[in-house]
Amino acid sequence: MPIGVFVLAAAVFAQGTSEFMMSGLLARTATDFGVSLGTVGLLTSVYAVGMVLGAPTMAATAGRWQLRRSATTFLALFCVTHIVGAVTTDFAVLVATRAVAAVANAGFLAIALAALPRLVGPALVGRATSVIVSGVTVACIAGVPAGTLLGQLWGWRSAFWAVAVVSAVVLVPVASMVPRDGAGVGASDRSMRSEWAVLGVREVRSAVVVGVLVNAATFAAFTYLGTMAAAIAGTTGVWVPLVLALFGLGSFVGVALTGRYSDRHGHAIITVGTAGLVGVWALAAMTAHTMAGVAVMTLLTGAAAFGVGSALIATIVRTAAPAAPRLAGALATTALNIGAVLGPVVAGLAVDRAHTPVAALWCAAGAAAVAAVIVLFDWPGSAHGRGLGTVSDRPSEEASGG
Repeated sequence: MPIGVFVLAAAVFAQGTSEFMMSGLLARTATDFGVSLGTVGLLTSVYAVGMVLGAPTMAATAGRWQLRRSATTFLALFCVTHIVGAVTTDFAVLVATRAVAAVANAGFLAIALAALPRLVGPALVGRATSVIVSGVTVACIAGVPAGTLLGQLWGWRSAFWAVAVVSAVVLVPVASMVPRDGAGVGASDRSMRSEWAVLGVREVRSAVVVGVLVNAATFAAFTYLGTMAAAIAGTTGVWVPLVLALFGLGSFVGVALTGRYSDRHGHAIITVGTAGLVGVWALAAMTAHTMAGVAVMTLLTGAAAFGVGSALIATIVRTAAPAAPRLAGALATTALNIGAVLGPVVAGLAVDRAHTPVAALWCAAGAAAVAAVIVLFDWPGSAHGRGLGTVSDRPSEEASGG
């Protein structure tokens, strides 16, 4: 595996820490700015909205740039926004920095994912994707709990400063070790309009829809995971970062296993995984009244959710890349972050209505159930006797009108 893939994963670690760390900082941020917990919770959705809008926009803008140039630019912007966020005393400015940071994050991730077929070859896209996504899972294991501890010790601003410092440090190897080529593959002879036509391909479209639902489930539950742990633990604040770390540990295991097998068995992983997610999220809801139940199910749900999510990312990139080299990574990023927008919003409504954060877990089970139905009854691999993990020329032909 080229070293540039691991360098990109290191940058994704910093970005993943920022994206997920608000789960453990909501209460302190709300107190500092004098706003409600629900209002601060929207910072998660704002970040996701920024990634939804930023992925295709930045992919189109930077799609012709060299990989090193685009990655360095996006990471530098990401770093600066966290410095501004750490010093601001205006909640509106903080919201704005989260939106800009998300756009930078989306651009970085979209360009990195789109470059994988060129960097490692189509046969290793699944494994390379798992390396990139592992940056997020390691962030959940180490970065998010560390950010939560920093927030508890020195305030939420210290977590923002930590992300800025890590981003600045990673910027050096990104600027020097990431290959210059890899992005913009095939961009010179394709219009963005023709690339969007790839959504007309059933394989790509189904994977995108399932990706939205699976990540909606993940974010619906994760947004309120720290709140659930805090409600059970009471004044024992150490449980909150520990539970978040367990989610990250599970997600790392899930991504590692998926990366090993998804290039050959992607369809099977997605089929079994989406069905399994229904039961896993439902069981998590039923056992969420004890810390032991929360801890064990957090580990299992992290593994299942990120394992399936990683397989879906690889599927979208692999099937879309021949016809949409610039948008392949953006489609994967956008799909997952549309889910990240919808999940917390729907879960927030359910939590307010039920007056318990456990309602978010039932929302996750519901979203997973819809995804499972699509995979079982409307998944092209099932209908045509082949999985989406198989590389074919069909996406390129259909998207180009062939």
